[in-house]
Amino acid sequence: MSAFAMQRSAVQIRAPCAMRSATTARKGMVGLPARKVTVSKASQFALPTRQGLSSKTGLAAPLRPTTPIVSRKTTRFVCKAADEAASGNPVTALFKKYPRLETAMYFGVWYFLNVKFNILNKQVYNYFPYPWFVSVIHLAAGLVIASFFWATKIVKFEKPDSTFMKSVTLVAVCHAIGHSLTNVSFASVAVSFTHTIKTLEPVFSSIGTYLVNGQVYSLPVYLSLIPIMAGVMICSATELSFTWLGFGCAMASNVLFAARAIFSKKLMSNMNPINVYNYVSMVSLLFCIPPIFLFEWSTLGAGMSAAAAKVGASKFYWDLWNVGMFYHLYNQVAYQALGKVEPVTHAVGNVGKRIFVIGFSILAFGNKISTQSIIGSMIAIAGAGLYGYLKGLDAQKSGAAAH
Repeated sequence: MSAFAMQRSAVQIRAPCAMRSATTARKGMVGLPARKVTVSKASQFALPTRQGLSSKTGLAAPLRPTTPIVSRKTTRFVCKAADEAASGNPVTALFKKYPRLETAMYFGVWYFLNVKFNILNKQVYNYFPYPWFVSVIHLAAGLVIASFFWATKIVKFEKPDSTFMKSVTLVAVCHAIGHSLTNVSFASVAVSFTHTIKTLEPVFSSIGTYLVNGQVYSLPVYLSLIPIMAGVMICSATELSFTWLGFGCAMASNVLFAARAIFSKKLMSNMNPINVYNYVSMVSLLFCIPPIFLFEWSTLGAGMSAAAAKVGASKFYWDLWNVGMFYHLYNQVAYQALGKVEPVTHAVGNVGKRIFVIGFSILAFGNKISTQSIIGSMIAIAGAGLYGYLKGLDAQKSGAAAH
């Protein structure tokens, strides 16, 4: 029985429960002999018909002496069942009882989607090296998915005002160019190397936060940037897949994503973070399209034909859709995971994500990687984790002092 049906049954039952017995003598009714009324189990839970409720006497019908009457024990049972059903499905109840299990689920899905995206993304570039076009596919797929979630009310739709749309433009520009440059790096060098360079983003974030907001962190936070820079230097010096294009694009994307994070904070205060990301992606799509005409348009048609001939047209188009879907979903789940934990935990989780991506990408593609590159990557990742942890502690201390 659904929660709605149980609640209606419970409402109907409470009025008869005030009467003394389930077997009632029809006394006091003129012209009618007293007799007993036997109540069947099926009729105890019978709902009034639509006709009965629409009539003038329909709402009073349960109070008539001939109406089936149930015991208080049955009433308590039905009311309890209705409350349990209304509280949610078994999965929701389980997560409510064990919140850490829900958090672990979010992190597990986040890691899985991120690894799937990075591996499939690189596989696409191996037979279709058009990163500017693929960047547009990522965001276009996100537009379709976000619209579906809004239409089905999986995500609550929030209508942006003119002020929000003006503010989101700068964020979208940073996101569009940063995202495209990251994909150029992915197409040029090993996935593991790009992710190692991406650990430098906190360095630019710290500088940008000071220049824009005048915010100063504690000394330990700044010291934690040293192992990040040292690790990237060690890795870059010995990376077998190193190219200046891949390195330069990854570094430029760090600057742009740091700027995006700084300017996004103003947008987060008035809207759900998932919707902020959806609108940023939609506006970013407009800025991602022009570079295609600058860098890839002259050979794009031939490249698509060659890719379809190599792997098959259906696989080619299916891969493009899947890589866009994984990109959007992993970002959305990352936002949901952030809402379940403190920033410190999320920062540490983000480091764990990079370890998973680097490890699985090496296994998937069999990339040759030197011992020095492994050491450099681990140092950089550890430094990024330490930075996130110490920065989170600073935020907690500042919040406690404010209260």
